[in-house]
Amino acid sequence: MEFAKELASQFSLQEWQAEKVIALIDEGNTIPFIARYRKEAHGSLDDQTLRRLAERLEALRSLEKRRGEVRDLIEAAGALTPEIEDALKAAATMTELEDLYRPFRPKRRTRASMAREKGLEPLADCLFRQERTVHPAAAAARYVDAGKGVETAEDALAGARDILAERISDDASLRGRLRTAAMAQAELVSQASKPEEDSVYAPYYEFRQPVRQAAGYRVLAVNRGEREGFLKVSVAWDRERALPLVEHSCVRGSSPCAEQVRLAAHDAFDRLIFPSLEREIRAALTEQADESAIRVFRLNLRQLLMQPPVRGRTVLGLDPGYRTGCKAAVVDPTGRVLDTGVIYPTHSQARREEAARTLRRWIEKHGVQAIAIGNGTASRETEIFTADVLSALREEGRPAPAYAVVSEAGASVYSASPLAAAEFPAFDVTLRSAVSIARRLQDPLAELVKIDPKAIGVGQYQHDMPPKQLGEALDGVVEDCVNTVGVDLNTASPSLLGKVSGLSAAVAKNIVAYREENGAFPSRAALRKVPKLGPRTFQQCAGFLRVPESRSVLDHTAVHPESYVAAESLLALCGRSLEDVGRGTLGDLRGDVAKLGFAEAARRVGVGEPTLRDMVEELLRPGRDPRDELPAPLLRTDVMGLEDLKPGMELQGTVRNVVDFGAFVDIGVHQDGLVHISQICDRFLRHPSEAVQVGDVVRVRVLSVDEKKKRISLTMRGPSPQ
Repeated sequence: MEFAKELASQFSLQEWQAEKVIALIDEGNTIPFIARYRKEAHGSLDDQTLRRLAERLEALRSLEKRRGEVRDLIEAAGALTPEIEDALKAAATMTELEDLYRPFRPKRRTRASMAREKGLEPLADCLFRQERTVHPAAAAARYVDAGKGVETAEDALAGARDILAERISDDASLRGRLRTAAMAQAELVSQASKPEEDSVYAPYYEFRQPVRQAAGYRVLAVNRGEREGFLKVSVAWDRERALPLVEHSCVRGSSPCAEQVRLAAHDAFDRLIFPSLEREIRAALTEQADESAIRVFRLNLRQLLMQPPVRGRTVLGLDPGYRTGCKAAVVDPTGRVLDTGVIYPTHSQARREEAARTLRRWIEKHGVQAIAIGNGTASRETEIFTADVLSALREEGRPAPAYAVVSEAGASVYSASPLAAAEFPAFDVTLRSAVSIARRLQDPLAELVKIDPKAIGVGQYQHDMPPKQLGEALDGVVEDCVNTVGVDLNTASPSLLGKVSGLSAAVAKNIVAYREENGAFPSRAALRKVPKLGPRTFQQCAGFLRVPESRSVLDHTAVHPESYVAAESLLALCGRSLEDVGRGTLGDLRGDVAKLGFAEAARRVGVGEPTLRDMVEELLRPGRDPRDELPAPLLRTDVMGLEDLKPGMELQGTVRNVVDFGAFVDIGVHQDGLVHISQICDRFLRHPSEAVQVGDVVRVRVLSVDEKKKRISLTMRGPSPQ
């Protein structure tokens, strides 16, 4: 297979672009490195396109490998013909390959194989020829043999039909036509296995939907309901529409033998083909649903990780709880822990008053500028308590920080992990969670990379996804986000460094060990002294690491060391120097380069034009964080309850999760409200992510509130600003 040609067609690229990407991947370059520092080679494709292209390349190579295996197996069976070879070459999917291999695949003992053991294959061949002069009963009489278990002519015919049924079932062309027809005509059906028992699957107790229209989230819902024993799920297809397709493939005329073949065809469909097709259809629906869910999860995770940090603030993290109290940790603007403790705002009045005094003391002693409250058990009560304390401080004319409710998904997983134990060996597990919650507000990316992406909770049915596929997809998102932002070489944790392009977990630990033993890195070049960090690794990682302490301002930027000479040449060409970069006195560098011409400037300094354009932006804003250009997180000073909400009320909220059917928005009442896809905007949306993303601050209006079920229906349509 010509991989470059196939990829170019699938991704609407020039063939040379696909060839270059394949070559760069095969050379061992990482996707972030290719996306950022090899733009000239592939035409400035973005990291997401490159990652999808790499995944597809792997799939095509797997397909080609299997094609070779199937060919070898058929050849070893002595059954390879020019027709089969041509069909193998033309097969575009794994399913098509497996259909071609099906007749030659070793089978367990079947009714057909037992009939062959009884010597009935010649009879099956005779029937299949469907000659008008042959009478089935007479032909079968010659195969009656009590010693072989063939007592009557009808026994012989039944065995011959079993052989024909298997032969018809193994017809790759027929299976392909039936599969296409079933995907167009069949329905996905679910029924209650326990009708008298209410459950979250009640909407699917009597559910039918055409397979071609089955939404991914519905497929995942019925799958889970089936696993948990609440639903019986099947694929329904009108048998009368399917049988003519089967008959057309094998029945010729209306002879007595043709009737036997027709009976075999019906048996093949009922007993062999449709059960197999049903499994295939459900597997295909699940695969499509998984891919859709992973795509949504990937998008949400990217947006969550790229939320702007709350910089330069001392933050108090609160991990709510009832019986064990509310765990607290104060961290300074660099994330260093200043204080920890436990308060009991949900216990007796005396303990509540003591908790208020302790909270005030922490705020005043450490100059707390923001409070992060975990959204788990007792979050609502803790939020009310915190809002009351802050309100009292404001009434007294004292400084009172704002607060935010922070998702604590995965915090408990992290706090009990070996990573957390190594980071905070002297802290109780519960206090580690409070530190994590505080740091999530300060820098979501740096903190969330420590947690298994599946535990972060911004997807749909993520625990039902294939672990390997989900893990690879989410790890890719984390890697892309970390490398887009860049990492401070002298403060990053091993877990954060391990996500940098080209750095393995072992090398990341070596970097931290070297830093602890020798002090802060004075430059990027000093990385070369780290054990196990060779030239190739340095090339892949250096551009994504920042060294604010370096004397060279270029070490503060995303300019790669391989382009330092070009950067200095560019500055000289425009009458500037590195000192001007450090002082921020470059003036209109972009305009001066534009006057000269970007293409001409790139030629003179010896780099490609995309690299030159990136270089100019980095020189103008050394040390910039792309997340700072996004809206800041929404911090609150008051609290509302579900009972306070009334239809028509307008509120401001933060999008917490985007799924196929809508977006969940935190409006400050502990329970997120749902904006259905139909209520997001006035135009048609194929998916909610076309209009909203995780972290967006939006204006919403309350449509309805169901206090019993704790459901809030919201809209973003109407007179409110979007």
